[in-house]
Amino acid sequence: MKEQILERFIKYVKVDTQSEFAVDKIPSTDKQFVLAHQIVEELKSIGMQSVEIDKHCYIMATLPSNTDKNIPVIGFVAHIDTSPDFTATGCAPKVWPDYAGGDLILNEAEAIVLKTKEFPEMLQFKGQTLITTDGTTLLGADDKAGVTEIVSAMEYLIQHPEIKHGEIRICFTPDEEVGRGADLFDVEKFGAEWAYTMDGSLPGEIEYENFNAAYAAIDIQGKVVHPGAAKNKMVNSMTIASELILALPAAETPENTDGYEGFYHLVSNQGTVDKSELRYIIRDHDQQKFEDRKAYMQQLVDQLNEQYEQRISLTMTDQYYNMAEKVRPVMHIVDIAKEAIENLGMKSITNPIRGGTDGSRLSFMGLPCPNIFAGGLNFHSRYEYVALESIVSATLTIVEIAKIMEQRQW
Repeated sequence: MKEQILERFIKYVKVDTQSEFAVDKIPSTDKQFVLAHQIVEELKSIGMQSVEIDKHCYIMATLPSNTDKNIPVIGFVAHIDTSPDFTATGCAPKVWPDYAGGDLILNEAEAIVLKTKEFPEMLQFKGQTLITTDGTTLLGADDKAGVTEIVSAMEYLIQHPEIKHGEIRICFTPDEEVGRGADLFDVEKFGAEWAYTMDGSLPGEIEYENFNAAYAAIDIQGKVVHPGAAKNKMVNSMTIASELILALPAAETPENTDGYEGFYHLVSNQGTVDKSELRYIIRDHDQQKFEDRKAYMQQLVDQLNEQYEQRISLTMTDQYYNMAEKVRPVMHIVDIAKEAIENLGMKSITNPIRGGTDGSRLSFMGLPCPNIFAGGLNFHSRYEYVALESIVSATLTIVEIAKIMEQRQW
């Protein structure tokens, strides 16, 4: 099973599925279809039913019930795209069997090293098989580990009909990394009472709280004048941009916050004298604090516009909200996942997600959707890695959830 899962995961991460911000179509990149069509054929080959892909790159499929019991239909969801934060082109995965502990030299020529001093979580995987890249791309365990786990679990259940289970629906979405993975998700067609996203991190994690999230696009129009005659005439858009950046609380950034603490995160800064573009993401677990953060951003822009003759435009778009509001009334769905994790000998861990998943939005669309660990760490970076054993454990967690569902009285 481990070898099959490793082969499947390596095959998936070698396909570039990077999504893009600010593209007015779904999927935002056509290359996501390449992996999607491969997955469709694979689902058919392992025996999944009602396998389909729509024109927007959403894949759905069914594992029919093999029991006479009346069991709620549940679902599992993962996304096929990878983050725009770091390149995914030419991913060259490296496998490190029987990790001995200590640093890993990802790329000797470019002196790229995965260091335990910077990432001490590595040491808990001593003796396991780690998968990294060569340091020049991200890996894509976010969320191709999740895709691997769902496909592998479905294959396992099909190959072991002695394991009784109810109907299971699965869906793989595009564009989750740019906040649009749930935009065209057909909850009614999916037909599950609840679902689980396989998009978490450390083994044992089950999450049902996440950030409220917004995306802020700030455009600043300067005025170009020859520097020799610029006095009292030139308006340097980058100077205005710098003022805005420095006016936001320096301690409220991702690198300075943890747990339930929110932040402002500058994800892109491009400029010339004539025009500058700032792109921010705004995050907070608390709904009121989230609204306050957006209001403060608007207030800053309004103040600078008074000073600089209305040269700044701000467009803020809410991306998703804290799913806890929708999951807490049906906490048995979290309890089932915890039971599955603990049945496999792991300790269940409940932490707030410092980000979001498709499940964040799906929960508000009528499909409560907690998040289960997928195993990867250091997402969105050249230092991303995953332990093969974590992918196997997540696969077995899905199988165990199916068992528990069949054993309960509904």
